[in-house]
This record gives sequence, structure tokens and C-alpha cells, in this order.
Amino acid sequence: MEPWRDWELLMNRPVASPPVLKRELGVFGATMMGMGSIVGTGVFVSIGIAAGLAGPSVVLAIALAAFVAMCNAFSSAQLAASHPVSGGSYEYGYKYLRPSLGFTAGWMFLCAKSASAATAALGFSGYLLHAFGISGELLIPVAAGTSILLSAVVLSGLRRSNAVNIVIVSVTLLALGAFVLGGLPSMASNGASRFTPFWSDGEYGPLHGFLYATALMFVAYTGYGRIATLGEEVHDPRRTIPRAIVVTLILSAGLYIAVGAVAIGVLGSEALGDATRGNAAPLEVAARRFNVSGIHWLVAVGAMTAMLGVLLNLILGLSRVLLAMGRRNDMPSATARLNEAETTPYVAVIVIGVIVTALACIGSVKTTWSFSAFTVLVYYAITNLAALRIPREERIFPPVFAWMGLAACLFLAFWVEWRIWAAGLGLIGMGLVWHAIARRIAASAARARGDSCAS
Repeated sequence: MEPWRDWELLMNRPVASPPVLKRELGVFGATMMGMGSIVGTGVFVSIGIAAGLAGPSVVLAIALAAFVAMCNAFSSAQLAASHPVSGGSYEYGYKYLRPSLGFTAGWMFLCAKSASAATAALGFSGYLLHAFGISGELLIPVAAGTSILLSAVVLSGLRRSNAVNIVIVSVTLLALGAFVLGGLPSMASNGASRFTPFWSDGEYGPLHGFLYATALMFVAYTGYGRIATLGEEVHDPRRTIPRAIVVTLILSAGLYIAVGAVAIGVLGSEALGDATRGNAAPLEVAARRFNVSGIHWLVAVGAMTAMLGVLLNLILGLSRVLLAMGRRNDMPSATARLNEAETTPYVAVIVIGVIVTALACIGSVKTTWSFSAFTVLVYYAITNLAALRIPREERIFPPVFAWMGLAACLFLAFWVEWRIWAAGLGLIGMGLVWHAIARRIAASAARARGDSCAS
């Protein structure tokens, strides 16, 4: 028999009851997990980066990114409801497409979200140090320490992680609400001057800058996918997952647009971009312009809790994808081990904690966020492709959303800097080479077992 046939049989053979995670989340808990994943780096850092690229038109980029994210959210909701297991699009690719696409989705998720987690750790460190006027030389040590601490929280189990997440999200939403309300008078006093000219020539030109900003802002919404990757741990997934994803995305889109408009209206897009490049704390800089005493402290605290929430949820999601890949031997099988209570894939959490900590030591926010944009757009292109293969009788939403999401992801992916997408394509190639090697090893092992049984 040919090796690839052995691999197909190996990957699809019945497995003797692997341990599964307990279902502990309802709609509220899943929505708060989604909000904790979305409302963080995107609103406190990415808006500033995107404003520097697109100028005031970043407000439209935020709205367009929300629409693209909604199309992808419908695909994610359908897939997670139909196949509610840990692993997200990695598992969907295997079930509805083919092993190579499933592996590519999982590999891209690990690459993209590890970079996003490192960005969140650096963002937390930046806001903390800037708020207290501490030297930026401590940026990397504080970020690395934060990554280690949050990994330890995730090791304690999902229920405790969810309780910590709800506290973090509540503080963050309070701070952002205060930012919007406190900034409206200053925004009104500036009139339309901050939004003129609306289209900025910038470094890349109006169209390229706008689409680049849209790609970056799309990443800011993709935290809703964390609900899908936790599909094995929610009650009644066919009902809970779609509701939680859609509610999460609507709430976050409205919040992003409001915060972006106020920040530009008060500070201006150019100054907002400069603040992001200079100290990675653009909203705190904008809040200092408000005629409200002490509000910049509240924004700084909200930013720090938001970064912690994003980092917490990313470590959760990354460890669940690594768990799924370990179950299929696409990654070392040790990463599929659960603790005695069967609530945490402890080896996967430790591995992810080490990787995120190492990436945080690089210290570059814009590069990691742009790299995350390309790789996550590839990931969601595969998600939409898988959604198109769901049987008609199992569909919740019309397939037109999956088609629009697929086209938009493939289109936006190549508007980031060419060095970023070239590196991303290189990583895809490296991952597929590893996958091919793993297939051959697994196929050889399957043949050896067959020969042993025959003898």
C-alpha cells in the first residue's frame, strides 16, 4: 500500500476514547471569553498603528474589517456548532477538507496568535511603564514576566481562568466607556478639523494604506474565534457558540468605532500613529488631552487589564489548538496530555507559555502585529473554505457569507508589507515539509505494526 494511503487510514482510524475536556461555559461565559480576546491589543494599540497608515479613513477601515469579521464569524459559528471540539479550524480542515489544509490552519493559528500574545504582553508592559514614568529598558523583562504569570493562571484550569477573565473584561469596558464619554467634549471642540483630509497619502498612499489598515483591524476582531477553539468546553454548543460569537462581534465593533472616532477627533490620526510608535500607549496619550482630571489613569489601568485579558485568552486558545494537533500526532503526542482533573492540557500550556515569552523578548509591536495579520487571514480563508463544505441540512447561515469571507481574507492578506507575507508563505512551506515528514513517520509506524500483527 502507498504511504499516503497508510497515512489516511492512520488519521481516520477509530481512536479508543481519548480523554475530553469538561463543558463548563454558557452563553455569558463564552461571550466574556470572546470579549476578553477581542477588547485588548486591537483597541489599545492596533487602532493607533492603523491610523498612522490610513489617516482619518481608519474609521471606515474599522467598519469594513468588522464586516469581514462578521462573515468569518458566521463560518466559525457554523463549524463550531457542527463539530464542537477543541482545535478550531485545524479540526475543521481535517473533517471537511484535507489533512494538509487542516494542518496549515493549525500551523497558521499557532504562528499568528503566538505573535499576538507576545504583542499583548509588550502592550501591557508599555502602558504600565508609561503610566508610572519608568524607563522603557524594562519593557521586555516585564512583558516576559507577565507571560509566565498568565501561563500559570491558565494551568490552574478553565473555571478559574474564566473568573479572572470576567473581572479583567469588566474593568476594561469601564475604562473604554469612560474614554469615549470623557473625550466627546474635546472631540466636539475640535470640530471636523481632525478628520480633514479624510484620505491620507501617508507612506503607502490612500488605497494601500486603507487596505493595510483594514487587514490590521481585522486581526483586532478575531478574538471571537477563541469561542470556537473552546468548543469542547461549552454547554449546548450548537446553541451557545453562534449566539456568543455574534453578540461578541457586534459589541466589540460598536466599541471599536466609538473609541477610534474619539481618539482621532481629539488627537488626530498622525499624532495617534506617532504615539503608538513612540510608546505603544496611544489612548493614554489621547486621554491626557481631555478636560477630565485623572481619566488617563483609568485608561491606563483599562489598557493593562485588557492586555492581560487578551494574553490569558490567547494562551487558552493556543494551548487547545496544540492539544488537538498533539492528538493527531501533527505535534509531539505529549502536548495532548491532560491533568488529573481533565480540565487543562498542561503540557500544551507550558509549551505555549515558553514560546510566547520568547517572542516577547523580540520587542517589536508593529512587526508582530502585521505578521499576525497575514497568518490569521490565511487561517480564516481555510475556515471559510471548510464552512462551504458543511452539508446543507446542517447549515445555520447562507453560504454567501462564507464566499465573501473567503474572498476578503485572500484579498486583504497581501496588502501587508511584502516582507511580512513573504515570511508567512515561507513558514507555510516549512510547516508543510514538517507535515510530510510526520506523515511518512506515522505511515512507516503503521506498516510496522501491521507486519508485527501479521507475524
